[in-house]
Amino acid sequence: MLVASLYAYAFLSEFILLYPVYALLFTDTGLSVAQVSSLFAIWSLTGLVLEIPSGAWADAVSRRLLLVLGPLLTGLGFALWVAFPSYWAFAVGFVLWGAGETLISGSYEALAYEELERRGQAGRYATVMGRATAASMVATAAAMAVAVPVFAAGGHPAVAVASVLTCLLCSATALTLPEHRVRRVAPSYLAVLREGIAQTRTDRRVTHAVLLVAFVAALWGGLEEYIPYLALETGVPEAAVPLLVLLVTLGITAGGLLAGPAERLPSRAYGLLLGLAALALAAGALSRHVAGFVLIALAFGAFQLAGVLADVRLQQRITGPARATVTSVAGLGTSVVTLGVYGVYGALSPYALNGTTFALLALPYVLIALLTARARQ
Repeated sequence: MLVASLYAYAFLSEFILLYPVYALLFTDTGLSVAQVSSLFAIWSLTGLVLEIPSGAWADAVSRRLLLVLGPLLTGLGFALWVAFPSYWAFAVGFVLWGAGETLISGSYEALAYEELERRGQAGRYATVMGRATAASMVATAAAMAVAVPVFAAGGHPAVAVASVLTCLLCSATALTLPEHRVRRVAPSYLAVLREGIAQTRTDRRVTHAVLLVAFVAALWGGLEEYIPYLALETGVPEAAVPLLVLLVTLGITAGGLLAGPAERLPSRAYGLLLGLAALALAAGALSRHVAGFVLIALAFGAFQLAGVLADVRLQQRITGPARATVTSVAGLGTSVVTLGVYGVYGALSPYALNGTTFALLALPYVLIALLTARARQ
């Protein structure tokens, strides 16, 4: 039940029909580009502010409780968008969505690892999380496919109702997750928060793992948003862009599925994986040819694999009751680095082609690869 529920939760959390079309809702409501950008800023700021506090709350109270509440807040935000379409309703909805995401971040990984560990199956964590990320990617692609006919039949209300129902179902799925945390005295919120921050700062192995998770996940995660622009540079018609995006999505999905077999990859091999992926990404992006997307798909698949393995290393190194807090610190780091990727990409966009920018932002992976290859396992 544990593993099946984790997979179902991962799928349902991304099978949101509003995701592909909510920009149309903003446009139909009359929002300007500046207003939409401010909404994205509100969403990001909410995640930055609440990421670590929500992780400490999960450690002090219940990871499963937060996994139940997270989708409910997100669903409430989506309902507000359609019921009261206006800038301020969208802003409140983004706050709720951001808060819901932070409740899930850290809680999901901590519950999964400790429940598997309790069963003597901690060695399955990489396989389970890899397949969960693959389920998320499949859900995203499925939502894009289903949203088109649903939107055509019922417009924004139909898509919103379907999205809210999915959030409710996701929340209900969390109730089926087991949680066994036998403690003589429940730690206070502040005690857990201090423990998590202290462990991140003073335990060098944990610090390195947190930084690895943040940078490996954020660099390709930020670049993924610009894949359509890179596709257009190959000269393909706009109608073919989704096919190239799908190819990259398939690569990412395959990377997640390979996490189990690659769990015990030594540090040098892990560094080599990152280095080769960086070279493949740069070569594919600079080729400005459709065939280059094969290399890009392979690179993104390798980055997804590396991201899951980085999380495995982090979970293996965390000790004590602050697992969700430390994982949330890594999540905060990922968000900060991702914002940095967006900033660099935006700053380079007037002066460089998308392919050139992709190649430049692949360079940090080479440095990470060298540092990782020199590190101890």
